[in-house]
Amino acid sequence: MIVQQPKIRLFHDEPVQLGEGPGYDPLTKTVWWFDIVTGRLFEKPLAGGTAEVHALGQMASALAVIDEKRQLIATETGLFIRDRQTGHSTMHQPIEADNPATRSNDARVHPAGAFWVSTMGKTQKGAGSIYWYRQGELRKLFSGISIPNSICFSPDGRISYFADTGKNIIWRVDTDAETGLPVGEPVLFYQHSEPGGIDGSVVDAEGNLWNACWGGSCINVFSSTGMRIRSIEMPVRQPSCPAFTSEDSANLIVTTAYHEMNDATHQSDPGAGKTYLVEVAGKGRLDPPVIL
Repeated sequence: MIVQQPKIRLFHDEPVQLGEGPGYDPLTKTVWWFDIVTGRLFEKPLAGGTAEVHALGQMASALAVIDEKRQLIATETGLFIRDRQTGHSTMHQPIEADNPATRSNDARVHPAGAFWVSTMGKTQKGAGSIYWYRQGELRKLFSGISIPNSICFSPDGRISYFADTGKNIIWRVDTDAETGLPVGEPVLFYQHSEPGGIDGSVVDAEGNLWNACWGGSCINVFSSTGMRIRSIEMPVRQPSCPAFTSEDSANLIVTTAYHEMNDATHQSDPGAGKTYLVEVAGKGRLDPPVIL
């Protein structure tokens, strides 16, 4: 394993309870992320400046770019199309809208333009599912998951990954590159047995999976065979999700959280909930626009 400590700097200093769903829009050169608990979307130019904070009125956790003017946002009731200029949102595709016990969690766009989006129980274990959405069609792929995470894809779209943080397992499944639908059964990719838990992941241009280790203060990098090849120490206990901000480097935006910390733990971890930029050599990948 290669241990590397790249340059890490604070990107946004306002702490959030449960930072999640970061991403980068190359059309607008803007970074986004969410505070799930308070239902807020943050947007900030990658070059720096003032962050815009949008109150969404419900829990939300992930975003897919539609085009320069519109976003598709995963919320606790389904997928909403949001107009960036006006902030107006309209329901596009309900997902478990009639179940107040669940909310959205991890999500990512497959290279084919399909949105894999997950739900989880707000308090109940095993109540989560992973869905596939593309061109107006919604399918449930997997169910019985406590905390779905690590949804990400190989560069050619032929392998998909997902995790259940409740079991600390990442699975891989063969996938149709043209549709983003599974064509086989999930198999074990990695089982975490060290301190901390599996959280959000992203795959780089070489097929390596970068995973945020919740409670483990690091980003772990795994080869396509499931071997850990790198570990990047983070200055916080609970990194939650990484996302690449470039295809010319492996620079990452990383969300963190102070969710469920007691006062003493939070005081000992002053960076908890803040958003970081990790500057590291490599080749990142950016999610494509979602196909409505």
